[in-house]
Amino acid sequence: MPDQQKLVYDWNLIGNSEPLAKKPVLLDDETLRDGLQSPTVSDPSIDDKIHLMHLMEDLGIQMLDIGLPGAGPRAYNDTLALATEIARSRMKIRPNCAARTTIQDIDPIIDIAEKTGVVIDAATFLGSSMIRQYVENWTMDDLMRRTEEAVTYGIRRGVPVMYVTEDTTRAFPETIKRLYTTAINCGSRHIVLTDTVGHATPEGASSLVKFVIDEVVKPSGQEIMISWHGHNDRGLSVINSLAAVRAGADAIHGCALGIGERVGNTPMDQVLVNLKLLGAIDHDLIKLKEYCETASRACRVTIPPGYPVFGSDAFRTATGVHAAAVIKAFKKGETELANSVYSGVPSHLFGLEQIIDIGPMSGKSNVIFWLEKRGIQATEERVNAIYNKAKQSDRLLTTEEVLQAIHISSVRDKRNVI
Repeated sequence: MPDQQKLVYDWNLIGNSEPLAKKPVLLDDETLRDGLQSPTVSDPSIDDKIHLMHLMEDLGIQMLDIGLPGAGPRAYNDTLALATEIARSRMKIRPNCAARTTIQDIDPIIDIAEKTGVVIDAATFLGSSMIRQYVENWTMDDLMRRTEEAVTYGIRRGVPVMYVTEDTTRAFPETIKRLYTTAINCGSRHIVLTDTVGHATPEGASSLVKFVIDEVVKPSGQEIMISWHGHNDRGLSVINSLAAVRAGADAIHGCALGIGERVGNTPMDQVLVNLKLLGAIDHDLIKLKEYCETASRACRVTIPPGYPVFGSDAFRTATGVHAAAVIKAFKKGETELANSVYSGVPSHLFGLEQIIDIGPMSGKSNVIFWLEKRGIQATEERVNAIYNKAKQSDRLLTTEEVLQAIHISSVRDKRNVI
């Protein structure tokens, strides 16, 4: 294939030649905890959770939330099983557990860490926005006290504390500054900025990260990891995550297929695709399809046909002009060219390929390619029979319908010979 730069002019680089991040972008997978808060998903079996966890490691994801063990016996047992598997398989992925800012939620994490010998971060979360404070009748003193007690307790018991403020994107600057500063002073070295209700825009995400760096992290004099945890209520979760990283955040949280409350969390698979295409990671993402399909089956979530990259229609076309260009690229013997000429995502990077189907907007080249791809001789009679059937249809033809058209054309040929 010719040099890509000679074929594609990349406007994405104009006016912004800096890399997305000047340091490695870290990932924290929330599929097995926050993702399961979706009203329509099923809680996977522990075998499926373990399978997903191994896929996360294979995909180069560095961290994952393995549950909220303080939520009850099932949550505790599953969290323990996942931590045990991490120890048994000597996995590199680093687990964390969600916890309210209460000792009763932190104790089960300490217990599991001691039983398994695995370092587990306590992701203690606390509402921070004024709207939440008003509804809950919380005072700022309440928030400060709970922050200090929870973080101090976890650190003293030997558990790293990941301090999370809920609804950060709607909290007042002074509140954010006081809460994070208190958590850092008490020993937390990882703070999480959350867009709990999907309120943020890319500009808002960037502004919040820069504020926290300038007003909290730098004055602390400590090396603090900053994570971005977004939701997709406005459909901006992926671009917000990228904006947060560009502004200086270290890590992005996400869930497989974007599952989660309301319209879901940031889709981890889409984040990985974009980081790969932006050159921010060089992970092998061939197993990303298996990750999505496993999450779909285990959580009983249907992948929409038009879902980016891993939907059934993502690399599928029956439109004559589009298909003709792809087919011409294939005929040049250049698969990568075929995967790029009518696609902004090169399918081969993710173990996928272009699919040419036949429908009412198809040309005869679609039909010929479809037949040759399956080792069927593209005779004029067969091509015409399939093409005519497609033009009379209001949708794409199924494989059975194409084969039926071939059969009918063969019967007609025999009659004509007789």
